[in-house]
Amino acid sequence: MPLTDATARNAKPADKPIRLFDGGGLYLEVAPSGGKWWRLKYRFGGKEKRFAIGVYPEVRLKEARGRRDKAREMLRNGIDPSLHKQVVKAVRIEQAANSFEIVAREWYTKQAATAWTPGHARTVLSRLENNVFARLGSRPIATIAATDLLPVLRRVEDRGALETAHRILVIFGQVFRYAVVTGRAERDPSRDLRGALPPVRPKHLAAITDPTKIGDLLLKLDGYTGSYVVKSALRLAPLVFVRPGELRHAKWEDIDLDAAEWRFVASKTQTQHIVPLARQAVTVLRDLHPLTGKGIWVFPSERGRKRPMSNNTVLAALRILGIPKEEMSGHGFRATARTLLDEVLHERVDLIEHQLAHAVRDPLGRAYNRTAHLPERHAMMQRWADYLDELRRKQREEGGGS
Repeated sequence: MPLTDATARNAKPADKPIRLFDGGGLYLEVAPSGGKWWRLKYRFGGKEKRFAIGVYPEVRLKEARGRRDKAREMLRNGIDPSLHKQVVKAVRIEQAANSFEIVAREWYTKQAATAWTPGHARTVLSRLENNVFARLGSRPIATIAATDLLPVLRRVEDRGALETAHRILVIFGQVFRYAVVTGRAERDPSRDLRGALPPVRPKHLAAITDPTKIGDLLLKLDGYTGSYVVKSALRLAPLVFVRPGELRHAKWEDIDLDAAEWRFVASKTQTQHIVPLARQAVTVLRDLHPLTGKGIWVFPSERGRKRPMSNNTVLAALRILGIPKEEMSGHGFRATARTLLDEVLHERVDLIEHQLAHAVRDPLGRAYNRTAHLPERHAMMQRWADYLDELRRKQREEGGGS
């Protein structure tokens, strides 16, 4: 006779497995250990087989019967339920392995290990974890369309973070292109979203471009009385005009003082970059070397030599010197150099752009390699350092810097 919930609940284990049959091949197997499993006995292809339906009491009698009926429907359609279960499980495993989050984290790991600064890596991962994974992470990446991506971007845009939305769109493109080349997707759907987001209005970072004010700024930097490491960073920043994060993460192993060159991977373009060092820059670094040269970082943190100075250190020093944020930022040294090298020293624009680690192409549209026009750039950087000395001298003679 058919089973009841009470019979299943009260079934006691014995020395050997006990089978309590319900009907239609369904039975409850009670193991000597006390475990209880629903199973279906059936024939397929002339062979008797068993199909695991579930564990009691997680699967109660009514649900077990429903699963039995679905399995028997498969048998009537010529489908082996055991084989079907294996196929479904394999598909789910494959889908999980090729989910957006798995692919994105794989892409992230490869990029973070070789191409990004630690700060940039943290930013990328934060954008994915805070904005994307909860909505798209479990989806098989090959099934995601542009219509799935746009709502994610709109949520970010609606909270007023339009620039972040644009950054996430770029990340989408990079992840999907990685999925394509690794055989997990057919195309990059983010390409269909070009123009879907309103443009970001550029924010101009504060920078001094008036020669007289620059002379005054240089005298103030010279007068900094705090940490010698910070003072050295302040003195070097105008001479090399790299991005603030690149200055903070400068490593002694990347600097050749005899060749007067600093070689590293530019943080924004992820390309090899060379900064020719003027005599004045070499002097700053040689003076600093006895203090920090035995460590990794040129400008280590005051809280520990195993990490670089924080991103607020230079900004805080500028504010201590009485230089307001509306007048000069850590990034502003780049704008200062870009403007005056062009408008005052009349240097070649392509050399300036190359020295700023911007994308520069030759007349045939080819990207210049990192050593392009290196002698000319050495000469330009020396003229720039000499020009800064001249501005400093003039302002000192006129009684500035007080």
